[in-house]
Amino acid sequence: MTAIAAEPHASARPPTPPPSGGPTGMVARPRRWRLRTGDLVAVLAGNLAVIAAMWVRHGGLETVHGRGGWLTGAGQLTGLFGTLAILVQILLMSRSPWLEQLLGRDRLVWGHRWVGFASVWLLVGHAVLITLGYAAGSRTGIWAQAWDFVTTYADVLMSVVGLGLLLAVAFTSMRRARQTLQYETWHFVHLYAYLAVALSFAHQLAVGTDFIDDPVARAYWIALYVLVFGCLLAFRVVQPLRLLIRHQPRVVAVVPEAPGVVSIHVGGRRMPELAADPGQFFNLRFLTRQGWWRAHPFSLSAAPDGQTLRFTVKALGDWTTALQHVPVGTRVLLEGPYGGLTLARRRRPQVLLVAGGVGLTPLRAILDQVPARLGATTLLYRASSWEHALFRRELEAFAAQRGVRVVYLVGPRGTPAMPEDPFAPHHLAVLCPDVTTRDVFICGPDPMTDTVVASLRSLGVPAGQIHHERFAY
Repeated sequence: MTAIAAEPHASARPPTPPPSGGPTGMVARPRRWRLRTGDLVAVLAGNLAVIAAMWVRHGGLETVHGRGGWLTGAGQLTGLFGTLAILVQILLMSRSPWLEQLLGRDRLVWGHRWVGFASVWLLVGHAVLITLGYAAGSRTGIWAQAWDFVTTYADVLMSVVGLGLLLAVAFTSMRRARQTLQYETWHFVHLYAYLAVALSFAHQLAVGTDFIDDPVARAYWIALYVLVFGCLLAFRVVQPLRLLIRHQPRVVAVVPEAPGVVSIHVGGRRMPELAADPGQFFNLRFLTRQGWWRAHPFSLSAAPDGQTLRFTVKALGDWTTALQHVPVGTRVLLEGPYGGLTLARRRRPQVLLVAGGVGLTPLRAILDQVPARLGATTLLYRASSWEHALFRRELEAFAAQRGVRVVYLVGPRGTPAMPEDPFAPHHLAVLCPDVTTRDVFICGPDPMTDTVVASLRSLGVPAGQIHHERFAY
């Protein structure tokens, strides 16, 4: 299959000149932070050790005798470790540029999710173990002890409410629940996590030995909270507001691309100062009455041209459907740029891009940076129909001007046009025979991404040459 000419499109943007990158066309890597993943693990392990040492210093081991003592001691430790896990979870989603660059979005989301589940299990264990321990020590029933905690101590009641909110957040983070929830509902429920942390902090202030008897430990915990919520405030509130004031971004055009798909062009002042790389994404808040509180991630669908940023949006829910008709002139709050799906990851001179549906958008932007050399870049583009294939005129320009090989894979699977999965290993080997010599960039639905990654590994493509980011919440 080869590229097919399409009718001119109103939104078509010609390829931007590729950057100079030496004889191989390699793009210079940006400055990297000197931190490594192992350094973060060491910092986390160090904090766990400090917390355990403070528990020992405050007499934790002295109370561990008898069944009740053991249960109570274990409950104290799980509570302390669970609190640290919550703070780590929030830090991972603080939009810190250091963490984004070091770990990438995929690993940040993965870490946030599983640290979140760990924190909930630890705090549930804390509640259960403390109740069992006190019940054993006072020789009362478990339910009687739990009732005494809730009705006698106001801070315990607050912590129970906080734990209930965290359980709700954890439940909506499970895969099956996420598949049934709209993004807006999921996001709104997750905002309750901050209230849960506040209630848990109040409980820790009231009864935690770290706060009552030891000013050094009190300073340590307060410093952790200040650091985490300082990052959250700086990168998710202050930085977007700074960009809003400095650049005054607003919608300058809304252009239909395909049924249920539009490109939203955002312009403003000093746009060249927004140092975004093709392949990155922004969280956008459109400042309307219904949209100011909703932040959605959208990839750049073309390299920044110094005047506008182009985002291509598919109607997948209530709000993205409403964005198909967002008024020109609407102010936009930008968070970003984020993400590491850029040519800075590239190790080989040749590139394979694999896109599915609207997942073409970041890869279309990456095409603006590829060198103009015949055969250096291949794009495999999976679409359900020709009507839904995006940017066909632009892809034709890349094929003609840059020597990009464009392969369309169009049609529902199981039909004469597409009888089998085109990304199965044997088909992928035919579509790109030299795939093991290329860097591969993938963006599309999760099932497609999983299939492509599995096929690439079965064909012997090294893991370091496979690059993808997931945008599912």
